Amino acid sequence: MAMTISEKILASHAGKDKVSPGDLIDCKVDIVLGNDITAPPAIKEFEKIGANKVFNKDRIVLVPDHFTPAKDLKSANQVKMMSDFAKKYGITNFYQIGCMGVEHALLPEEGFTLPGDLIIGADSHTCTYGAMGAFATGVGSTDMAAAMATGEVWLKVPEQMKFVLNGGLGKWVEGKDIILYVIGKIGVDGARYKTMEFTGDAIKHLSVEARLTMANMAVEAGGKNGIFAPDALTAKYLKSIKDPKRNISDAKWELKSDPDAQYSDVININVSEIEPQVAFPHLPSNTRAVSKAGNVKLDQVVIGSCTNGRIEDLRVAAKILKGRKANKDIRLIILPATQSVMRQATKEGLISIFLNANAVVTTPSCGPCLGGHLGVIAEGERALATTNRNFVGRMGSPKSEVYLSNVAVAAASAVLGRIASPEEL
Repeated sequence: MAMTISEKILASHAGKDKVSPGDLIDCKVDIVLGNDITAPPAIKEFEKIGANKVFNKDRIVLVPDHFTPAKDLKSANQVKMMSDFAKKYGITNFYQIGCMGVEHALLPEEGFTLPGDLIIGADSHTCTYGAMGAFATGVGSTDMAAAMATGEVWLKVPEQMKFVLNGGLGKWVEGKDIILYVIGKIGVDGARYKTMEFTGDAIKHLSVEARLTMANMAVEAGGKNGIFAPDALTAKYLKSIKDPKRNISDAKWELKSDPDAQYSDVININVSEIEPQVAFPHLPSNTRAVSKAGNVKLDQVVIGSCTNGRIEDLRVAAKILKGRKANKDIRLIILPATQSVMRQATKEGLISIFLNANAVVTTPSCGPCLGGHLGVIAEGERALATTNRNFVGRMGSPKSEVYLSNVAVAAASAVLGRIASPEEL
């Protein structure tokens, strides 16, 4: 009967005593998420199947974050479709400009994601919520439509991988560097349709924000989900939320993998050996230590996104940028991940530091990450971003280049005009 934490969550939501890799199961979901790209097709499918009500008006979350404020008529129509749908079916959690944020930063912040949950979203980075001890995974818009109507989803139980992280983090090394190192080690298909479970002594030294960053990028290794067992830091994070959207007492704090649970792979990593990492074009797995990056000149630096736009990230950026200016050849764009992060950053004086560094601070948005707006790059340009993907054409022209790094490296690089370590300042 031994199971991993992911298998236990799937079994409980499928009404079974046990599940094993390869099992096909129907599961009840706790949260269904959609954004302004994926929700409109789901809404069309919802109407096509003749559904006349949603399974739970409080458990569907609609967040227009990719192209808002609307950049054109098409994006405006997408958001209007979401707004009309929310009003028609009484959906309580529709996040407009002014209260919105990048979805995968917003949901944990609002208390939607609890240990033991099964969360699906029509966005591949839904795996972010595994940092909270939830089984969270991306699905297609048709799956989202069916889940909005029935509260259920069909899944195949994934194989399980365990990453045992030990040691202490070096200076300027963040959760982003651990996950980039892992992806570089196993490749972009190294965890294809598998759970990536993170454990080991180093976990207790990783903030919830760092775990959210790591779980967010599990899909960049092909993972079905990434997950951390809930602990005291998880509890502290959840209990600090004002007016959470869920009842925190419903969290399954006792969740952990059985000692004799089965894994397809167990990978041991000494995080003390990891330097700040940079992913070179055009894959998140094309990683190397920043000390080996060479002289890569940049045109743009983006700090933000669902991967690294939380208040913890902005504090690191401000620490490096305080009293400094972005290089004259650099466009430095900073995107607080949510309105709440923007508010806190303003309160702490971080926004003034960024403006004094000649950065532009924008509304919460996914815009630059997918080459949508607020920072599209031209042919021949290079961007360094704290985002999660650097595929060909990801941020604009297919003849541009995107590099990925942690916040500290991004901020230092903005000052020096090339990929650089904070130690060089």
